[in-house]
Parts: sequence; structure tokens; C-alpha cells
Amino acid sequence: MADTTHTQPDTTQAQQFFRPYITALPAYIAGKASPDPSVIKVASNEIPFPTLPSVVQAVEEHLSGLNRYPDMSNADLTSAIADYHGVSPQQVCVGNGSVALIEKIIASVAGEGADVVMPWRSFEAYPIAIQMSGAKPVPVALQADGTCDLDGMLAAITDQTRAVMVCTPNNPSGSALTHSELRDFIARVPATIPVIVDEAYVDFVVMDDAVRGVELVQEYANVISLRTFSKAYGLAGLRCGYALAEPSVIAALQSANTPFGVNALAQVAALAALRARPEVDERVRQVVAEREKVQAALRELGWQGPVSQANFIWFDMAERSGAFADMCLKHGLVVRAFAGDGVRVTVAEPQAQQRLVAAYEEWVRNGQ
Repeated sequence: MADTTHTQPDTTQAQQFFRPYITALPAYIAGKASPDPSVIKVASNEIPFPTLPSVVQAVEEHLSGLNRYPDMSNADLTSAIADYHGVSPQQVCVGNGSVALIEKIIASVAGEGADVVMPWRSFEAYPIAIQMSGAKPVPVALQADGTCDLDGMLAAITDQTRAVMVCTPNNPSGSALTHSELRDFIARVPATIPVIVDEAYVDFVVMDDAVRGVELVQEYANVISLRTFSKAYGLAGLRCGYALAEPSVIAALQSANTPFGVNALAQVAALAALRARPEVDERVRQVVAEREKVQAALRELGWQGPVSQANFIWFDMAERSGAFADMCLKHGLVVRAFAGDGVRVTVAEPQAQQRLVAAYEEWVRNGQ
């Protein structure tokens, strides 16, 4: 009889099983909480409020039915999203978070030998999703103000380009494009190339001429707008997001979507959160007020970071990122450091902002 004894895992084993670029994927690094309850986690862009009461009630009412599969068509939620945005249900595709939809879109339009143009630094999931499809990420450095370099991205488009990613407000810089400049960019992208506009932080934008993704979807058949319930709606723990696009694009995306990909409680919670939009708006208003307050305090200390239109603030620290993250931890904050680039800090409860200002004040005082 053959020896079936299992040996210790060997890295070459994975190389035998998986396509070469799978084992070479960059790791997605999630923000980590501290075991110390006195330390505040401001590393993951979560909203600092408990789940909306109406959402808790809706979820509790559906707990006894978890032996049944969820509605695969997400019909009620799709209809509510369509009504909210003033589009047809045929223009909405719900998924297990906007990240899952990014993966499905990229896998559906790109593959071996293809390129996907993206801003960088931007959302860490982009290069992972692109390489998972077998395509090659084509990163274009951000502008000095932290926004996507649209001219640079346009110049990066070639015959091999199968999609273009745009993130506004950009994660992690927080900077946002205007509607006028994004619309002009889309008008110059070949109509055969989808432009995926990631608007995960759209609810926190208060600038003039803010991007209006729904209008872009209605005007350009190659635009896909992505939204999430994880941020402003406070449902990061349940994973639910959606895409808005031209009906034939949505139909194709639905075909590629994971069957029963959005669980029953996520559907129920997202629907209840959407119906509680006035409460969501009030929470967003409080976050924006805290954001403006802390940015003003930081600027008085000499901080020159980009103007944030999201629920986080960016510190361009380059090789000093780890040291600044340590300084924040000393002041009771767990932040998200991007090695060699900078540090992103979520706008959270007022106490967190006070600690951040104190950490930066000590940082400046020490001449770091």
C-alpha cells in the first residue's frame, strides 16, 4: 500500500497547484484591533457608531429563518436601491461587498495578457483582484493633492487595456475628484473600456462639484459605479455592496455573480439601513464635522496632508510611517500604516481625534 503520510506544508506545493501569479499575490493587510480595551482602533475606516436600532430589529426578526437560502435575486434590496438612486432595478447588481463586485468585474473583462489601469497608492484590493484574473496592474501615481492623475491614467491606456479603476474619494489619501474633471476623463476613454468608479466614501463628500456617479452611469454606457453599505451605513460586519451600470452590463455581471452571494441577514440589514437614511445622514454629518475639526487642529500644528473628503485622514510619512504609527499607539490609537508611504487614520469618536492631535503634537515637538 502506498504511503499516505502527510508531510509538513511545503511552499512548493502551492506552486504546483496554483497559477504562478496566484502565489505571487500581494497580501491584503487588514487593520488590527488592540487587546487593550483602552486603545481605540482607527485603522479600518469603520464608522464609530453602533448598529442602527432599526437594523438590529430587522436582523433579529429574521434570525429564525437561517435554515433557508437567501433570495438569490436580492429583489427587495435591489428595488429599494433603484428607487433611492432614481434608476431602474435592471441597473443594479448587489454583491457581497463592493470588493466582491470588483473581483467579478475584473475577472469578467480581463485575463491573460490584459492590462488594468489603476491609481496608486489606492485601495489594496485592486492589484489583488487584477492579478487574480491573470491580468497585469498598471499603476499610475497619484497627483500631489492625493487625487487620481487622470491625464496620466489616460496616457497609460493601450490596446491591451481592458478596464480602468478610479477611486474617489481615494483610499487612503482621502482626496476626491470633481464631477467635471471625471466626466471629461470618461469622455476621452475609449467606449470599449469599462471605467470602474469606486465611490465607497461618497457619502462623506461635501465639496463643490462633487462626483455624481449615477449621472455618469446614465450618460456613459461604459461606466460602472460601485457603492457599499460598509461605511456610512455601518454594516462592515455583514458585507454588502452594489454596482450601478447600464442594464446589459448589469445583466452580464449578474451572470458572473456568486449564487446566493449576499446572505439573508446582509440583505435585511442593508434594506433597513437604506430606509433609515435620515439617521445615516445625521451620523455622516457628525463624522464630517469631526473630520473638519481635526484637520483644522492638525494644520495649526503644521500638518500639510491632502484635504480629506472621506472618513479618514492621510499622513504622508514615507519611511517614517512605522514610527508615527508607534507614536499613535503610545497615545492609545491603532492606525493603519502603509510601509514606505504613509499612515491612514479613521475619523472616529471625539476622544480618538483628541489622541491623534496629541500624538501629532508630540511628533512635531520631537522634530520627527
